[in-house]
Order: sequence, then structure tokens, then C-alpha cells
Amino acid sequence: MSGTTSAPSPGSSSSPGTDGAERSDAASAEVEALQTVLAAEHAAVFVLAALGARTSSSGDPRGYRALTSAYDVHRGRRDQVERLLAARRATPVAAEPAYALPLRPDAAATRRRAASLEESCAATYAYLVARSSGAVRQFGVEALIDAAVRAVGLGAAPDRLPGL
Repeated sequence: MSGTTSAPSPGSSSSPGTDGAERSDAASAEVEALQTVLAAEHAAVFVLAALGARTSSSGDPRGYRALTSAYDVHRGRRDQVERLLAARRATPVAAEPAYALPLRPDAAATRRRAASLEESCAATYAYLVARSSGAVRQFGVEALIDAAVRAVGLGAAPDRLPGL
């Protein structure tokens, strides 16, 4: 056989160049990207919970609200990604036992770590956008934008192409 793709037979729902192996490769790439996103969300949930616990709601109410809001968003996204993986019959990647936290638990170090985490999540969602389609891609776009905006709110420099 040559490496060319034949036209679909009449009544076939496949488009030219899209055989079962290509669809399988695309689905596999999407699952791999979802697993990468899930690993990032596990880290986000752990780190944001620890940072929030170190932040005083009376001493730094703005910081505390930002961390609490971020924690809630990332926990929801983690759960959504787990559901997406389950729908694809993929076993979700487990969380690591621990993640890096700032050594000094002051407000500036906390904000820097949270901003860095959001930038990492934006990059991970950019990866998902590049390797998915349809509703999963839309989910990735929305999460990328949200993470980029939150990173700037936590002190990261604005980026014209966040996540890239």
C-alpha cells in the first residue's frame, strides 16, 4: 500500500484523510492533554489550599479572597477534567503527594507563587487547546483566559499571548 488516503466510499461519514487511525490519534492526543491539565489542576488545588491557609483573612482580605476564589475555580476544573477523562474511559492521573511552596510565607512570596501557578495553568491549557477540538477546546480556551487574567491580578506581567 502507498501512503495515500483514498476517498471515502459513498455513504461514508469520513472526510478525506480522516481514517479511524487518525481519529484514534486525535482522541489519544486529547486524552494525553487532559491528563496533563489534570496534573496541573491537582498542583493548583494543593498549592492554593496551602497558600490560602497561610493568608490571613483579616490581615490581607484581598489576597485571601483572591486565593479562595482561585482555589474554588481550580477545584471545580479538576473535577470537570476528571469527568472528561472518565467519559473517555481513561484513568485520571493521581495527584502527587506534595508540591513546592514558597519558603517564606509572606504576602509577596504568596502572591508570586500564586501568579506563577496561574501562568503554568495557562500554559497547560494552551497545550490542551492545541491538542483538542470542539467542546474540550472551548473549555481549554475559557480556562486559559481565566488563568491568564488571574495571573495578572496576582501580579504577573500581562502577556499578549498567554500560555505560549
